[in-house]
Amino acid sequence: MAIPEAFYTQAQLLSVLGQDTYFRLVILFSSVFIGILACTTVYNIMNAAGPLVSVYSKLSKAEKIEWGNRGFSTAHSIMISAAAIYFIFFSDLFKDASPYGPVVFRSSLLSEIILGISVGYFIADLSMILWFYPTLGGKEYIVHHGLSVVSLTLSIYGEEGIFYVYMLLLSESTTPFVNLRWYLCTMGLKKSTAYIVNGIFLFLGWMLARILLFVFFFLHLYKHYDQVQRMHAALHYCVLLVPPCLAVLNVAWFLKILMGLLKIIFSKL
Repeated sequence: MAIPEAFYTQAQLLSVLGQDTYFRLVILFSSVFIGILACTTVYNIMNAAGPLVSVYSKLSKAEKIEWGNRGFSTAHSIMISAAAIYFIFFSDLFKDASPYGPVVFRSSLLSEIILGISVGYFIADLSMILWFYPTLGGKEYIVHHGLSVVSLTLSIYGEEGIFYVYMLLLSESTTPFVNLRWYLCTMGLKKSTAYIVNGIFLFLGWMLARILLFVFFFLHLYKHYDQVQRMHAALHYCVLLVPPCLAVLNVAWFLKILMGLLKIIFSKL
């Protein structure tokens, strides 16, 4: 492979190396492993640091497991939300004016590596959910994570629909508020101002990232459906079936959040 310049920028280097199929597969499998390893590391750190919080010693074994689980869940949500915001709003990769071809078929090795790390997270979290079922979540969490693993894997493998994957993953930005609510409740702060404020932010964030964002998603999908039709069959049907399933789950959870928020507000009146 000829190298036209003495040095490459990071983006150029990733682009050139990403054309090597073997190298690409090694990098992507490594990113999944890194995601699993990162989750394990954060889980251990959370439980090792747990005794620094007085209430931790009073938790049951199941609650201590959830304590660590929600720790790496929060870390993943922050990482993937930051990546989604960058690729959707700041990078030129998915901008309509960019000369990279149809937006549905655009991708970069960097965007795929980050999605690989996210696959590692979903595998780790799903494994824990199944192992400790139903302590860490019910059937809806299994469905959500299962669909996420399938969608991300197909998109990375086919190098298609990466834009839509990042749009859906942006909904993970609400996860820190969900987890903070659990931590506050566990620490006996359910009636605190912090709990109420977090509930308000959770409601607003959920409405923005998991309701309105999905409306924009479906509008964009409709506008670019001519491109979607040219996707690989498995990805084509995945794009048509998975987002509506996730949207139904989001609406169901949104109603629960709304009812909980209203209950707290009226109890204060």
